Amino acid sequence: MTIHIGDVVCAIIEREGKFLIARRTEGRHLALKWEFPGGKVEVGESEVEGLHRELFEELRVRVEVIERLTPVEYSYPERSLRLIAFRCRIVEGEPVANDHEELRWIGIDEASSYDFPEADLPILAEYRLKISASEG
Repeated sequence: MTIHIGDVVCAIIEREGKFLIARRTEGRHLALKWEFPGGKVEVGESEVEGLHRELFEELRVRVEVIERLTPVEYSYPERSLRLIAFRCRIVEGEPVANDHEELRWIGIDEASSYDFPEADLPILAEYRLKISASEG
């Protein structure tokens, strides 16, 4: 049976033409896949409040939001979610892997070398279009 876990926010944290990805820990759903940092929005939180809380808990950073991307509804066999991505930049702190195996800064052209969860793929595609439009 599929359980709907609700809204999940994630951040495409940009710096110097690269963005931050995080590797999920062993023993968790989608273990060892690379993802955008973030997490579930709690009851009573706005999307942006949830994003700020999750990024501080996971990475010890504070960010400013550049823009919200198109939400993605996705169902894995055991759970479904609505993934909401935000382009961000760090305004305070340096990312630390509190909740992940590893963090990496990559360019959009490197993204295909990493194993992302299926729900992240439409976000990567939209992000690629946005940054190529802004560069062109």
